Amino acid sequence: MQHAVGAPLPPPHQPGPVPGPQGAGWAQGASANHHPGPHPNPPAPPAPPVPGHPVPPAQHPVPPAQHPVPPAQHPAPPAQHPVSPPPAPPAHPGAPLETVNTTGHIQLPPGGPVPLPHPPADPSVADVSQAAVAVLLIGPAGAGKTTVARHWADRRRVPTAHISLDDVREWVRSGFANPQSGWNENSEAQYRLARRTCGFAARNFLANGISCILDDAVFPDRPVVGLGGWKRHVGPGLLPVVVLPGLEIVLERNAARSGNRRLSDEEVARIHGRMAGWYGSGLPIIDNSTYDVETTARVLDEVVTRSIASPPSW
Repeated sequence: MQHAVGAPLPPPHQPGPVPGPQGAGWAQGASANHHPGPHPNPPAPPAPPVPGHPVPPAQHPVPPAQHPVPPAQHPAPPAQHPVSPPPAPPAHPGAPLETVNTTGHIQLPPGGPVPLPHPPADPSVADVSQAAVAVLLIGPAGAGKTTVARHWADRRRVPTAHISLDDVREWVRSGFANPQSGWNENSEAQYRLARRTCGFAARNFLANGISCILDDAVFPDRPVVGLGGWKRHVGPGLLPVVVLPGLEIVLERNAARSGNRRLSDEEVARIHGRMAGWYGSGLPIIDNSTYDVETTARVLDEVVTRSIASPPSW
């Protein structure tokens, strides 16, 4: 039988040239034993070296056809080039690399306390729709302050944000302290946290050229928590305006609400009675009992214009 089933295993690979007859390779010995006579396909002689281009010495002088080395015996050499290319140099000499390679990052100015608005040179021709202001719209539940604030922000000719305290307070999903279930320290803490969050947002909007209007049911008999807290969170430039319709209107609008925004008639009447303390406080008051949303927003423009010209003392 001239062809064996398998070739003998090669000896352990030794680094460097192997002296003696073993240097000729173990495959030649195996071929001599099982294939007597000349090889049917002798290897082609090596090409002569080109002058000026020396040929580097081969690590294994025996041709691959005569030395079929298993892959496990000769692992592939490590890659000469890393997988990730080095970072590109800065486009401008001297510029830090992290600044040049940053994408989509815009440095925003920090939000500081909102200062007092600058009164216009001629109040008679002042256009409040062009002024950057922070307005606090105060009113009882059912006064329509959230609807008016949203409409007022929509129709202005400069960027304006509407920040609703109730919306921010309801960001809390698990563990939400609903005042309808009873006023306690948890609901008080969440109201304070929401007011502080709204004030932080208002300061950042104003610092970046965006006006804002906030709405909250601030009670006049709690000045430290109400207006005092808003002044601390936003700044002395906050312009408070009270929206206070009649009790019948408030009850009717509250009845059209749903969810946890709807209060009992007794609670609405109690809140409305406490809001009556704003009369005589010096703050501007809008009675929108007979106004629609558009008319109330227009009156709010007039009130804010007067507040910019002569900021209220509060």
